[in-house]
Amino acid sequence: MRILLSNDDGVHAPGIKFLYDALSKIAQVWVVAPLEEKSTTGHSLTLHKPLRLIPTQKNFYGVNGSPADCVYLGLRQIIKGTPDLVVSGPNRGANLGQDVYYSGTVSAAREASILGIPSIAVSLAVDFHNPKPENKLNYAAASKMAVELIKQIKLKALPAHTLLNLNVPDLPFSRIKGIRLARQGFRYYDGAILKRRDHRGKDYFWVGGQYRGYKKEADTDCHVVEEGYAALTPLKLDATDYTTLASWRRLDAFSPGK
Repeated sequence: MRILLSNDDGVHAPGIKFLYDALSKIAQVWVVAPLEEKSTTGHSLTLHKPLRLIPTQKNFYGVNGSPADCVYLGLRQIIKGTPDLVVSGPNRGANLGQDVYYSGTVSAAREASILGIPSIAVSLAVDFHNPKPENKLNYAAASKMAVELIKQIKLKALPAHTLLNLNVPDLPFSRIKGIRLARQGFRYYDGAILKRRDHRGKDYFWVGGQYRGYKKEADTDCHVVEEGYAALTPLKLDATDYTTLASWRRLDAFSPGK
């Protein structure tokens, strides 16, 4: 098996080394990841400045661009031929609910999916309200869970343009209850903006806000992770709301040209 590995925490992030070591036991692995952290950068390609592909160690390359750039370059410049799988992560923090639209980790997997290659995004559901030192985070457990998933699924049976989003509780592997299929949930953030003033008297802002919980519905990715399971959610590129589309067609609620 041939695997391209990327992330959004950066090529020097500790998590990617755990996942590289775990995947290397079952596959030939190349790492192409951002030179700097690119968390919450969403899905973007760099079109208006040159990109550099810099070797950092054997089979590891850093890119001065986005996670999607890394997959794009990795597939075309590093791996000769099409890999069997693209894996992104493990992210330092969950990518649950609508987070998948902001996530650089998920965007790397999505870029592979756009190109027709099976892909998995892997995230570790770190508790940022009670932070732990980096060396105490359970990256090894998330990496082992990803390998177990890869061993169990049939990659060729994965529908075209569908990617897998795996969120793993920040627990030792022995304490994770298993993997459960889950639908996408919804998370709440307070939307706070911090306003500051620089030494020239001009205002600047920090955006982001704090996590405030999730919509309490069973069988969502948010609920499954809170229950101590790894949540596995298939995501499609097609974001069409087919229910509304069918309803409007049936009710003639929207009639262009009339």
